[in-house]
Amino acid sequence: MKKQKFAHESLVTTTEMVLPNDTNPLNNLMGGRLMHLMDVVAAISAQKHSNRIVVTASVDNVSFQHPIALGDVVYLEAKVTRAFNSSMEVHIRVSSENVPSATTSQTNEAFFTFVAVDQSGNPIGVPELVPETKDEIELYEGALRRRQLRLVLGKRMKPEDATELKSIFFDTQK
Repeated sequence: MKKQKFAHESLVTTTEMVLPNDTNPLNNLMGGRLMHLMDVVAAISAQKHSNRIVVTASVDNVSFQHPIALGDVVYLEAKVTRAFNSSMEVHIRVSSENVPSATTSQTNEAFFTFVAVDQSGNPIGVPELVPETKDEIELYEGALRRRQLRLVLGKRMKPEDATELKSIFFDTQK
């Protein structure tokens, strides 16, 4: 039987403050800097799940919903949503807080995919993921569709082979 780990075991949270060197000319956090922070927190989460070295395989749509201003505090939370053979999908939520005004907002959300590798850089198996909460179960169930969509868009899977996406690609009502 393959080893199993609970989703909560991969939870990683981190906090950063937006400093002048992190900002663009509008005094907002640069998108590339935020993506770097997201990649780091997600990689740690994937490492905690797999107990292996991991490499970033893909980044799903990262939308910038609200700017994060100079001096704001940035909160990043990452957790593995599903594990496949050697890959893991990690969900990242980003929020920011203006401490003096005590206002917070959800600013970003994304899914990153990581592959566990051995010392030679070859993919290696990872434990199965066991979701427990309602949120974890929803993310787990949607992960296969997101994975198949990534593979189809990356031309690594034919649309007709994407069982979870048939209703999107083909009219199944006939």
